[in-house]
Amino acid sequence: MKWSFAAGSNLLTGFGAKIERESKLKLNDFAKELRSFRSVDLSGRNFGDEGLIFLSESLGYNQTAEEVSFAANGITGTGIKALDGVLQANIMLKTLNLSGNPIGDEGIKCLCDILANNNGIQKLQLNSTDLGDEGAKAIAEMLKNNSSLRALELNNNMIDYSGFTSLAGALVENNTIRNIHLNGNYGGALGANALAKGLEGNKSLRELHLHGNSIGDEGVAALMSGLSLHKGKLTLLDIGNNSFSAKGAFHVGGYVKKTKSLLWLNVYMNDIGDEGAENIADALKQNRTITTIDLGGNNIHAKGVTAIAEALKVNSVITFLELGYNPMGPDGVKALSEVLKFHGNIETLKLGWCQIGAKGAEFIADMLKYNTTIRVLDLRANGLRNEGASCLARSLKVVNEALSSLDLGFNEIRVCIDFVFSVRFFHILAVFCTI
Repeated sequence: MKWSFAAGSNLLTGFGAKIERESKLKLNDFAKELRSFRSVDLSGRNFGDEGLIFLSESLGYNQTAEEVSFAANGITGTGIKALDGVLQANIMLKTLNLSGNPIGDEGIKCLCDILANNNGIQKLQLNSTDLGDEGAKAIAEMLKNNSSLRALELNNNMIDYSGFTSLAGALVENNTIRNIHLNGNYGGALGANALAKGLEGNKSLRELHLHGNSIGDEGVAALMSGLSLHKGKLTLLDIGNNSFSAKGAFHVGGYVKKTKSLLWLNVYMNDIGDEGAENIADALKQNRTITTIDLGGNNIHAKGVTAIAEALKVNSVITFLELGYNPMGPDGVKALSEVLKFHGNIETLKLGWCQIGAKGAEFIADMLKYNTTIRVLDLRANGLRNEGASCLARSLKVVNEALSSLDLGFNEIRVCIDFVFSVRFFHILAVFCTI
């Protein structure tokens, strides 16, 4: 439905009046939600600028709503102007989501002027808003003055080196921002370099999301250097899908050895290979903070997985390990399984698309007889077939009180009676593919 009730409509009078009445009734309902509920999701209603103008009054007198989503509503910079005088007065609103609206740089500039002295909003979501370098510059200036914002999401926009440089400068002056999401932009090596300098002087940042910025080996090296000098306590780092190799992984390993705060590390979908895996594995032998690590899709073979397995002999902190989309084969899963029989503290193990085959399933089945920590096991798309499933079924007849979720999707398994018995008996969730 198109929300239009402006004068001068060229619709037939009767039909146009009906649409106008329906639109106003809907908007009145939305306004009531804003006045009645703590969390209000008005995303995807397509009410556009006119709808936001209508709703802004309710937001201005808000005494209830703390989280509001206006995502994907066709709102442009014109609609954003209606928030002027509204957001400054609203002290209840803590989260504002404007993602998926074609706001553009001019609209972002207007929003930043409004938020410069806002003392309420703590989380601002501006993902996919046609935001470029000029918009990023406006956000950077806002951050220099705003002391309430804790989380900022700018994913999937068009921010380049210049915008990254502006944001980096703001990080030096802002000591309250905790989480920054810049996934899916165009930072590149130069942007990462600029951001690294900003991180050196920042004390507040806890989460940095840089997935999909093509920062490469040079960018990773600069970023790790900046993070090593970072005066705060970063707990989450996402550098997945950034086109770096073993050279970049070397610098990641160096940072992992030094950090005393990082809990979550994502290196997914790069190309670190066995050499890079060995570098990170060596670092994990010393690290005692990281609990979650994603090394999926990195072209790691048996040699690299063996190095990771060796690290798990002395590291009992990691509880979540993603190794999916790595061609480790039966030899790689054998090395991992041998260690996990009696070592480590892995609770979630993801090995989907790892080419382990029925032979690899035998090693996993043997490991499950002894392991007491794994709760979630993902073995999707490994060519296990009935032969591999039967091995697992026999293993699960041995009491395993930990395992609660087993995903065997896309393995060309035709349901095996023995396996169903095991699954039912131990209350394990299994996903079958009967193709």
